[in-house]
Amino acid sequence: MLRLAVATQAESYERLRGSLDAHGIEVIALQTSERTIPLGEDPFPDVDVGYVFPSRLMEGGVAAAALSVPWLNGREAVLRSRNKAGTLQRLADAGIPVPETVLISDPVDRAELVAAFERFDPPVVVKPNSTSRGTGVTLAHDLDSFLGIADYLDLVHDYRATGDQSFLLQEYVPDARDYRVMVLDGEYVGAVERRMPETAGRHHWKHNVHHGATPTRVDLSDEHKAVAERVATVLGIPLLGVDLLVTEDRTLVTETNARPTIDAEHYAEGFWEHLATVIRRTARTDGQQ
Repeated sequence: MLRLAVATQAESYERLRGSLDAHGIEVIALQTSERTIPLGEDPFPDVDVGYVFPSRLMEGGVAAAALSVPWLNGREAVLRSRNKAGTLQRLADAGIPVPETVLISDPVDRAELVAAFERFDPPVVVKPNSTSRGTGVTLAHDLDSFLGIADYLDLVHDYRATGDQSFLLQEYVPDARDYRVMVLDGEYVGAVERRMPETAGRHHWKHNVHHGATPTRVDLSDEHKAVAERVATVLGIPLLGVDLLVTEDRTLVTETNARPTIDAEHYAEGFWEHLATVIRRTARTDGQQ
């Protein structure tokens, strides 16, 4: 059997292991963090191909060097998606609609922060440039609130070990439907609408599943499917989650995720066979994405 290294969270690992075995692929756990790794030895299991590059890039780099195998979503794919500003720039250049956004690279003069905020009608979304699951994302309802958030982020970014010293200021899109769309090998394979429970109240505006939102399978229009497929093509990422905000007159791509949670009950029929085919094809390649 083909041996697939998986260094992702437990729920995706279990789903992959339970479904890919029937397609001749053995899922092997790859622990790259929260352990000791003797360098120059053989600290990882033998595998033929990797699933998605580990989230902690330094440890992942050690594993990649030791294993020397191709990845379905390699290091560059993960970095390309994780950089929210870089993703939005690529998509905007390709004519794909994205929210109005300003990248702020600390440290920045107070006057520049004020000018950036005044480009928008508040409230304004403030989000770190490279986190996931909605971590650190907040709303600034006025200039004073925004400047306070910016001051705090400047303190965090002043720490020398902080790798990413940037954040985004982005338009808030109220009353939008929030979709996570999955694209595999350039093809739409399913989507969910993420909704907060009614008991959460109107002040809970973030729709991330990790913040309590419930994903419900939906069948998107051909137009919205095409947008997600084009995003994956522009970014060149084989397995991609694409986040859409949809209002009556706008469809906006807000973020992407090259390390998406696998939840096949929300995907189209034949998903596992399709995924297995792409994994086997990746295993036959020599280069890494």
